Amino acid sequence: MLGRITNQQQLVTTQRNLQSSRTLLAQLQDRVSTGKAVTKPSDDPSATASILRVHAQQRATDQYGSNIADGTGWLATVDSALTSAESIMGQVRDLTVRGASSGVMTPASRDAIAAELEGLRADLLSKANTTYLGRTVFAGSSDTGAAFDSTYAYSGATGSSVQRRVNDTESVRVDADGAAAFGSGTSSVFATIDSIVADLRAGVEVNPRLAELDAHRANITTQHAFVGTRYARLEQAAHNNLTQSTALESQRAGIEDIDPAKAIVDLKSQEITYQSALAVTARALQPTLLSYLS
Repeated sequence: MLGRITNQQQLVTTQRNLQSSRTLLAQLQDRVSTGKAVTKPSDDPSATASILRVHAQQRATDQYGSNIADGTGWLATVDSALTSAESIMGQVRDLTVRGASSGVMTPASRDAIAAELEGLRADLLSKANTTYLGRTVFAGSSDTGAAFDSTYAYSGATGSSVQRRVNDTESVRVDADGAAAFGSGTSSVFATIDSIVADLRAGVEVNPRLAELDAHRANITTQHAFVGTRYARLEQAAHNNLTQSTALESQRAGIEDIDPAKAIVDLKSQEITYQSALAVTARALQPTLLSYLS
């Protein structure tokens, strides 16, 4: 037996269908205006969870990128300081060799070489106390103002290091061991240069000091090699970080962003559908429907 459909039932059903069509049209309009496939969690809970996960990964990747950039700045500063230190050590050795020619050196000449060596020692000490953004790059995790004081004692945090995390599982050291590179106190390269200066002015043969200088220079070169290895690791980490960042952005866009061409076609199609539904319903339910819509 067929039930009787009243005008009121038709009106309620028609209004519900029109409202659904209007809601879909509003959603499509929001997508086109925002460029986002999901504008609120209720649009697609599963996609929303994926979007939040990707955003969290992007924030982590951005932080790693900042760490890498900061670490690169540290290592570039250390590299420059050690390059200069090696150059200074070369000059110190050359002067020491000249000073070792005692048979042809006058006291005035030896004193002149000693004065040059004092200037180079001061330059070398300055390089050993190099800072980056207010932090000494040869003092480990210490926040001391200088890695070496006026007595050449190492004032950094022995055994510590400055690390920068470059991904989820790896950190890279971005400073250098000042004590290993330059020594400390009376066993430091600075004290050795002072001893050479004293020997020159006292007329003592300085040739035996060359072996000490070579040992100190080897220590500086060794630390420089370590820095080069870490620098290469940071460059690789920067490349990997960029690749990861690009992949995550592509993943995010695939979930969160709309296809503009398809979204516009869908919107136009839904607008036509909605307008047609209004026109057809208005003809079928005159005049009651028009009263509801007015």
